[in-house]
Amino acid sequence: MTKEHKAYFVHLFTATGAVFAMLALLSAVEQAWSVMFLWLVVAFFVDGIDGPLARHFDVKSNAPQIDGVLLDLIIDYLTYVFIPAYALFKSGLLPGWTGWIAIIVITFASALYFADTRMKTQDNSFLGFPGCWNMVVIVYFALQPNFWIMLAGVVLLALAMFAPLKFIHPVRTERWRTLSLPIALAWTFFAGWAAWVDFDSQSWAHWGLGLTTLYLLFAGIAQQIIPVRAK
Repeated sequence: MTKEHKAYFVHLFTATGAVFAMLALLSAVEQAWSVMFLWLVVAFFVDGIDGPLARHFDVKSNAPQIDGVLLDLIIDYLTYVFIPAYALFKSGLLPGWTGWIAIIVITFASALYFADTRMKTQDNSFLGFPGCWNMVVIVYFALQPNFWIMLAGVVLLALAMFAPLKFIHPVRTERWRTLSLPIALAWTFFAGWAAWVDFDSQSWAHWGLGLTTLYLLFAGIAQQIIPVRAK
């Protein structure tokens, strides 16, 4: 197999995320929320490893006819933003006008953010909350906090998308990566576990999901506060 063929297979692998997005959406329409999140977790896993594969096989040089960045953004908007926002609205976790505010804020702000050329920092982190609403919404489903807390969380995170706050990329941000990457893998495991047990309130997965989410949300801000040690 040539290096060009390998590069194209990486693009094909990335494109499977669109299939998983459709399967998640079909489950959401049936209000099978646990199944929906299982498909989103699979899509999240694919998104986590296709980037390293794309860099390893140098898809920009070996398969330039397909824009891997654009392909990734299209799928991310579906799986990170659009489907989770739909689930949040249709589930009734945010009733009435609060649900309308949530889906409008999430979809509108995320569309602008995904088109922002300044979203990446020099250390391959994100400048502003990177629109990972799939992570937020699955925590809402698992913990089911008061709807005022959920609405405030949506608004604050939407504002954080355009604030000078740093959010890590667990794979690409080198600082603390030896901790961040295992925590991201643990988040994937706990998210899948929580969905598998249909968000049973007695499940230990909820604790793991909540703690790993807090780390992934605030590690980048902590890095802004804690100076890098001189070598």
